Amino acid sequence: MPIQDGQRLFWTAKDVSATLPARDDGGHKGTFGTALLLASTRDMPGAALMAGLGAMRSGVGKLEIGTDPEVINGVVSALPESIYLREGLRKVGAGEVELERYRAIAAGPGVHPDDVTEKAVQALLASPCPLVLDAGALSMRSYPKRHAPIILTPHPLEFSRITGIVKEDLAENRVFHAVSFAKKWGVAIVLKGNHTIIAFPDGDVRINPTGNAALSKGGTGDTLAGMILGMLCCHDNWRHAVLNAVYLHGACADKWVETRSAHTMLAHEITSLLPEVWKSFEH
Repeated sequence: MPIQDGQRLFWTAKDVSATLPARDDGGHKGTFGTALLLASTRDMPGAALMAGLGAMRSGVGKLEIGTDPEVINGVVSALPESIYLREGLRKVGAGEVELERYRAIAAGPGVHPDDVTEKAVQALLASPCPLVLDAGALSMRSYPKRHAPIILTPHPLEFSRITGIVKEDLAENRVFHAVSFAKKWGVAIVLKGNHTIIAFPDGDVRINPTGNAALSKGGTGDTLAGMILGMLCCHDNWRHAVLNAVYLHGACADKWVETRSAHTMLAHEITSLLPEVWKSFEH
């Protein structure tokens, strides 16, 4: 169980070691599921790569990236293991994609919060899959009751935008507001920042102890969204998937600053550290 420090509940290294899944030696790519990542426009092509690397390094069996055609050529050389779905957002919004075949879905890194994105999000909310909404897929909206979880991953400015809470009030009451909106909307909220808050729809809340200023750089949130997506595919307990993704994401940044300056880490380098960091928590 997490340890308590005053009013804060921390997800600890011991919790991570106890809940990370073992890789079934008799498994195959179908055992660990197919994930769908809807990410990037021609203006922000790198988000699909960073989120895709995060997902592929985090236990998924197969990854499909839905993105603009212009993005694919730039991403495929760095991530040839993925399958690519051209015009993914538009096709999902138009009902042209069979969403039931995915183990989990993430949407939002590197996309614009426009009508095309909103149509896709509404289609995703009607699907039976665990759903991660990040960046451009975050908006002021209500959420339907559904069996599978919805996970929102805002940074503070995005949280203010989708809730109307001013940033000064949020800074002073991060746990309260994360829990309040998680319960109100029936979603999990990963409120990113120093000691990221993870609030669940039943009011349960955890605080992540890992991470440092090396994560204060563009693209690290894209990587985290991908890691959550991948871990949803290999964990039986979706809450553990979210908590472990956040913890290991921060732990990679902690590993970086053991020998290098926090000024210098790039977002895509998080996933190059993940194999060693993850291994350190396995029995």
